[in-house]
Amino acid sequence: MSGVNASKDAGRSHLTVNIGSLRMKNPVTVASGTFGFGPEYAPYLDLNRLGAIVVKGITLLPRAGNTTPRLVETPAGVLNSIGLQNPGVERFITEALPFLADYDLPVIVNIAGDTAQDYARLAEKLSRTAGVAALEVNISCPNIKKGGLQFGSDPASAAEVTRLVKESTHLPVIIKLSPNVTSIVAVAEKVAAAGADALSLINTLLGMAIDIRARRPVLGNILGGLSGPAVKPVALRAVWQVRQAVPLPIIGMGGITSAADAIEFLLAGATAVAVGSANFVNPLATMEVLAGIESYLNENGFNNIREISGLAHNNI
Repeated sequence: MSGVNASKDAGRSHLTVNIGSLRMKNPVTVASGTFGFGPEYAPYLDLNRLGAIVVKGITLLPRAGNTTPRLVETPAGVLNSIGLQNPGVERFITEALPFLADYDLPVIVNIAGDTAQDYARLAEKLSRTAGVAALEVNISCPNIKKGGLQFGSDPASAAEVTRLVKESTHLPVIIKLSPNVTSIVAVAEKVAAAGADALSLINTLLGMAIDIRARRPVLGNILGGLSGPAVKPVALRAVWQVRQAVPLPIIGMGGITSAADAIEFLLAGATAVAVGSANFVNPLATMEVLAGIESYLNENGFNNIREISGLAHNNI
């Protein structure tokens, strides 16, 4: 059955998009940290039908993550403070990556580090690893004490990480940007000038929750990243502004729970979209988004997905 679906989707050339030199059979992928390494969702959907998979963030060495509690629901989303828990790059390559080799989809590896050199070393190692199609450079994680947002909040530091990663790999480099900055456009312009091939917009918004009975912060790390429907207007604004300023492909994300949400991001200027927190409540969210996008194209007379990317800019 998987092979049949993969072949069927491969024939839908009107859905094909390019993220730099990375070709995706359709514009729907997943946000890093919301889909594990693939096996977690394989029982619920055919992974072959995704345009790509973005795996959980990887660091050079294993990380245990932050203290618990790490998750708390909010009225319109979820706060997380996982802290990049992961098995480290060596175990990822030997234990997690082989599972995805059986599927017909590009694997995008999200990388994070404490120093700019960490990112470069990860890029170099993963570039020598079969089965890795692109790198998503996480300079925007808000719930770790070193690295992450430390780089993404400063345009010059973001550009330096981008430059070092580009020098260390032949793979497409996608820089994941933070909304927790004065100007996301300024950061986007700097990383574009440093050689980024594409951008992911946005990572989570910094937030917190307080237990009024215990009278203390709920999260063990105090602060966490807010995702879910509440962040969609912020993410959409970021995609719109960056599309106007930077001529790079954008993977739009932040609060996408339906095809209508995804189409808004495409119209705002995204080339592709990533479904994140919605996967937690609906394992089939990506498939519903994909089906809805195709129906929208058919119902509105569009011949190709690329026709609607940024279209709203022409209709002001």
